[in-house]
Amino acid sequence: MVNWVAAQMPLLHWLVRGAGLRRQSIEIEPGTTMAMWVPKHKASRGSNRAEVVVPEEKSAGVNGRRGDEDEKKRRRKEKKKEKPAVVLVHGFAAEGLVTWQFQFGVLVNQYDVYIPDLFFFGGSSTASADRSPGFQARCLSAALDELGVRRCTAVGFSYGGMVAFEMAEQRPDLVRSLVISGSVFAVTDSISQETLDQLGFASSSELLMPESVKGLKALLSISMHKKLWFPNFLYKDFLEVMFTNRKERAELLEGLLISNKDAKVPSLDQRILLLWGENDNLFNLEFAKDMKEQLGENTTLEVIKKAGHLLHLERPCVYNRHLKKFLSAVQAAEAEAEAKE
Repeated sequence: MVNWVAAQMPLLHWLVRGAGLRRQSIEIEPGTTMAMWVPKHKASRGSNRAEVVVPEEKSAGVNGRRGDEDEKKRRRKEKKKEKPAVVLVHGFAAEGLVTWQFQFGVLVNQYDVYIPDLFFFGGSSTASADRSPGFQARCLSAALDELGVRRCTAVGFSYGGMVAFEMAEQRPDLVRSLVISGSVFAVTDSISQETLDQLGFASSSELLMPESVKGLKALLSISMHKKLWFPNFLYKDFLEVMFTNRKERAELLEGLLISNKDAKVPSLDQRILLLWGENDNLFNLEFAKDMKEQLGENTTLEVIKKAGHLLHLERPCVYNRHLKKFLSAVQAAEAEAEAKE
């Protein structure tokens, strides 16, 4: 029997390839591999780069000089191809490409777009026992390093927002700016219990990893401002395709939770946009307002009306307009700073 959600994936892959992205697997360390859609001019790098060996006998004399010149030309050519990098970090319910299916197409002309799958989503896996957002962030940064990304804007949604906050704190040299939607710095005991009590769920796993059509309908109803109708077979197909690796993902949820006494506001100097759905029921607007105050003057908050937690899917045109405006402002500010140097 045809799974209609799985049947749509080849079309989505065709669209993203047509937009100039290619699938790449990057080995971070033995047993840890991150899958990512990357600009096609970067697709030959990453996991393949370590296999390129220059024979010793060609590295001296005329051949050596010619090789150096060729390498300089190659680097200049590659630099011309490069555009400002944007990394789209997905949430907990779906892999990267499904999450950002309405965003990559409007960005690729002006930006080098990277769409990773975090561990236990899509094609990414790890043998490590570390399930923290900090580990996801370290490995994502390492993968971007391997691809030659020097600076980027990280765009994080929900769980991906926590990973993006970690990346920005760990690697301010890499992450130049942040766009965060429907997320928090970390899930504390009080935040977790307050949210679950408000929504009527016993645990995060029950809420975020539904096992039945009824559970998935409840999650989508909470996550979206506008209630949409789909036939039950589509819900079943989505559950089958998107909610894999349940044991490991349950461990990821456990790895999110920290005690209230360990909670802290990250020290971030980057320019940050908090882009929020007015009717977000998972992390409501008050969370965003509190974070804006805690993060300081480099942070702005934009609210999208008639949108819930899944604002980038519910109102993609409005979301994309805010995102592109912020990215343009960051680019202009950096160009101005460079001109003064």
